[in-house]
Amino acid sequence: ASAPAAVKYNMRKSLDLDREGCYLQAGNRGCLEECGFNATTKTIFIIHGWTISGIFESWMYKLVSAVMQRETEANVVVVDWLPMAQQLYPDAVNHTYAVGLDIAAMLNWLQDEQQLPLQNVHLIGYSLGAHVAGYAGTHVRGTIGRITGLDPAGPLFEDVEKEQRLSPDDADFVDVLHTYTREALGVSIGIKRPIGDIDIYPNGGEVQPGCTLGDVLAVAGNFMDVMKCEHERAVHLFVDSLMNRDHASFAYQCTGPDRFQKGICLSCRKNRCNNIGYNARKMRKRRNSKMYLKTRADTPFAGYHYQMKMHVFNRKNSDNADPTFYVQLFGAHKDTGDLLVNVIGLNLTNTFLVFTEDDIGDLLKIRLTWEAEGDSWSSVWKNLKKSFWGWKAKPVLQIRRIRVKAGETQKKFTFCAQDPEKTEISSGESLTFLKCRDGWEVKPRKRYEMNDG
Repeated sequence: ASAPAAVKYNMRKSLDLDREGCYLQAGNRGCLEECGFNATTKTIFIIHGWTISGIFESWMYKLVSAVMQRETEANVVVVDWLPMAQQLYPDAVNHTYAVGLDIAAMLNWLQDEQQLPLQNVHLIGYSLGAHVAGYAGTHVRGTIGRITGLDPAGPLFEDVEKEQRLSPDDADFVDVLHTYTREALGVSIGIKRPIGDIDIYPNGGEVQPGCTLGDVLAVAGNFMDVMKCEHERAVHLFVDSLMNRDHASFAYQCTGPDRFQKGICLSCRKNRCNNIGYNARKMRKRRNSKMYLKTRADTPFAGYHYQMKMHVFNRKNSDNADPTFYVQLFGAHKDTGDLLVNVIGLNLTNTFLVFTEDDIGDLLKIRLTWEAEGDSWSSVWKNLKKSFWGWKAKPVLQIRRIRVKAGETQKKFTFCAQDPEKTEISSGESLTFLKCRDGWEVKPRKRYEMNDG
């Protein structure tokens, strides 16, 4: 096989990637001065993945610009291995090892020439580039400060040993964003398994808002663009974390997406929550670091998570009502529309997650509406049956209070029915809850603290 094309290290001077940067070459001391390389500040390498076009895609321009605006003093270096990445996917995969070794050699040279402290080095790799960063971390002399994997590639990496992919051993801190772990034809584009110190799965790592076929077709895309939208979302969330510091997204540790959807995991105790993207805090090494959050469809991506708990008492004719619940939140700044709530069980305490796109301010009141199955759509048959068999009483449920925990502020409140006499609610009606008066404030009993938080 012919020798692989050289990897190029394009050190950026201008935010605009189309303006030629300056190239670092191991062994060439002159380039360090020419490029103005400063070993006392942060050094950030950005590593692309597999490419069909053979040119930098638009996300690279956005990421480079965001990193440079946030870290104005840093050495920002784009690792260009486009000729080796623009091949059939398995061939590009075969090149990742050589590219990783090349980066390690470059870092070793910078250590020798400039006493570069590896602790100040941050590798950011997208897709295949994340595994390239892993190889670099394995083979460099010493330990790199941080590696960020942006939706690391799944195919041919999902089930390999940790030496053959990005893993927590590759740097002092390895954080990973997983945005496209949905299987298509038996493989998922992004790796599903956790491979870092923290592994963050926005929207469960499955369907990213704004990336459905309908959303993408609306802007004249096709099925390939849906895949690109989900896979690339990791990069855009990272860019968002660089640019929108005052509007940071938090992720919450949880054993899985289903528990997260129930709102069980919104605790920040013992480092159970963390900023996502660039602002992620280093966590001590430990097993199971899966973290989840919901996001908006575009930047700023951060929204607001609320855990709600309520006991639904079955009053009459509700056994087979299969209730659908909607909550509406009223805040000091603004109100939400009706938000559909996950499946609700009767005669037990339901926990569920409510996500709002906007900051509604302090939560002042909650309005709850429910519909029995079949109440929401009036079929001719149903009406015929009603008139034929005579009128049947509407099903009734009772809810006395709702406990709320706000993820972003970690504050807990209890809401009581606005009229303590009226806690029953018929299908199709709504009930309003206000913050309980002092004395109604119920401290959660210990058994609620079990779960993940």
